[in-house]
Amino acid sequence: MTLAPILGHALLIATGGYALLSLLACRWWQRRVRQPPAVSATQPVSVLKPLYGDEPGLYDNLRSFCLQDHPHYQLVFGLHSANDAALATVERLRAEFPRQDIAVVIDARVHGLNLKVSNLINLLPRARHDWLLLADSDIHAPSDLLRRITAPLADPTVGVITCLYRGAALGGLWSRLGAQFIDDWFAPSVTLARRFGYTDYSFGASIALRRDALNAIGGFEALSQHVADDYWLGELTRRQGLRTVLSECSVRTDVVEQRLADLAARELRWLRSIRSIAPLGYLFMFISFATPMAVAGWFMAGGTLLASLLASAALGLRLVLHSVQSRSLADSPKSLDFLKNFSLVPARDSLSLLLWTIALAGRVVRWRGRQMKIARRARRPARTRALQCPPVRRPEH
Repeated sequence: MTLAPILGHALLIATGGYALLSLLACRWWQRRVRQPPAVSATQPVSVLKPLYGDEPGLYDNLRSFCLQDHPHYQLVFGLHSANDAALATVERLRAEFPRQDIAVVIDARVHGLNLKVSNLINLLPRARHDWLLLADSDIHAPSDLLRRITAPLADPTVGVITCLYRGAALGGLWSRLGAQFIDDWFAPSVTLARRFGYTDYSFGASIALRRDALNAIGGFEALSQHVADDYWLGELTRRQGLRTVLSECSVRTDVVEQRLADLAARELRWLRSIRSIAPLGYLFMFISFATPMAVAGWFMAGGTLLASLLASAALGLRLVLHSVQSRSLADSPKSLDFLKNFSLVPARDSLSLLLWTIALAGRVVRWRGRQMKIARRARRPARTRALQCPPVRRPEH
């Protein structure tokens, strides 16, 4: 047997094996999530929400944080300018919830290259409580998020608590493909890593931590030069001997891209950030893109009966994974709406492989209309050389 068939069969086994392990990990996590929470927290919490612009769904997303069943919490919204269109949404919420503790910080000061972190630096002095939740503006929270995600903070060995999120497509084809990337690739990869005990992650959608843990790493200032600020927040607290916890609650994030170029820019930023953090792991990510890898493996293996069986198994497992994820994340588990996205699975996997290949080279990412260059190997944060980018022209949240 020549080398190509051997590599083809190996690729099929690796692709099918990864799909099977991801499926089992997702089912394991879904069983954990269905269990009632062991404890809920009532410690006062300050929620820090950096904002930028009147993005789609902003009112509903921010309103979900006004409807938390937590007994004592504060919302702190931050903007770089009084002319920001998001301010009108905040004022609307203030009028609708007059008893809710809401603070607004309008501060144009910039601290470093990451303007979202700059916003957080400006917000922090207005936070009245020592338990903090950082949540992006496009996050929609369930009513019990605050009680559940902050509960592990009572353990002094915990540094940050992060959580999974699901994608909500607010547009056409490209937003649906973007949501599928989150639900079918991101979430399974995290649950699989968690199943094997890997916890070197944190996700900016929602992160809870104590003020003392933040102070121990040098505050938000330690993150101000980095694109992957969420990862470094977790990493720096782990270097203090604190644990990262993956909460069993989850949130929803809006996917609004209407053009391929916008979707590619967002996902290339994610992929190049991952490559800078874990370059070796990034190289093996290709086996997670089941559809093109199964086809490539089948051709390399010469289309043998064994290769056909292995390719069929890999493709079947990929479709089952999509079905399981779609049903678990659907508002109505009995709904058949997930069937309409089955036809997008090959396109989604092929696009992921294409973007993964592009991200193997280059370090430039686009974020909120700005170009930033990621360091070659982001192993240790540095205040001045982690990123190089052109002068700031417009803020981001």
